Amino acid sequence: MIGDLDLEGVSVPLVEIFSAIQGEGANVGTRQLFIRFAGCDLRCTYCDSAHTWSVPAIALLETIAGDRQFQRVANPLSGTQILAAVAQLHHPHLHDSISLTGGEPLLHALALATLLPALKAATQLPLYLETGGHHPRALERVLPYLDSVGMDIKLPSVSGECHWPAHQQFLTLCDRAGVEVFCKVIISALTTPTDLATMAELVATVNPRIPVFLQPVTPIGTGRLIQPPTPAQVLAWQAYLKNRLAHVRVIPQTHKFLGQR
Repeated sequence: MIGDLDLEGVSVPLVEIFSAIQGEGANVGTRQLFIRFAGCDLRCTYCDSAHTWSVPAIALLETIAGDRQFQRVANPLSGTQILAAVAQLHHPHLHDSISLTGGEPLLHALALATLLPALKAATQLPLYLETGGHHPRALERVLPYLDSVGMDIKLPSVSGECHWPAHQQFLTLCDRAGVEVFCKVIISALTTPTDLATMAELVATVNPRIPVFLQPVTPIGTGRLIQPPTPAQVLAWQAYLKNRLAHVRVIPQTHKFLGQR
């Protein structure tokens, strides 16, 4: 128990907890303490984390920040176990934030509503959610505890998924709550002008100043089945989007270049 929080009553399946350099989005290059949740209800064709789609029997908990030595613990983990694993990696001035990633963390929103206040109290670190952006009702449960949100917008031509209405509801909730939010958009040679126009209209309708990060498929390591866009395509698409949106940046998956998890 921490205060009135029953962390033993919280049960969450994890893939791993570890310390690494963030490779995507607005936090690229920062040191983050990652909690990777197991389970995802999407099947994006470019996914480089397909091992997170189902729940493994064993979760991996890094024992010293950045040394890649892991303790193996049976799933699911209690909130107490998660907090202890985070405390073992947390050192003053090392991490800029805690990344809640997956898989899809919001599949566990009920448990997160108890776990996140305890994480914040124990570490005083900002909480950053990485999400597919398609569960707005689950977001409402945890939004009061979040400091920032990196929301994927799934282009149907690239991902094979289509969640436009949910994306708009999700982004609207973040914007109205005043939480720092940005959008990540995977682009490839298959990206269509129609999808780009729909995405631009969606973000501009909510708030045209929300940053959008175009992320070309990075053919390094896993997730090689999709052809990346050409340099000319990336330049043209960024120019097109900047007619509607104030902040459009292009950043590849830098963690692949750096050899990070």
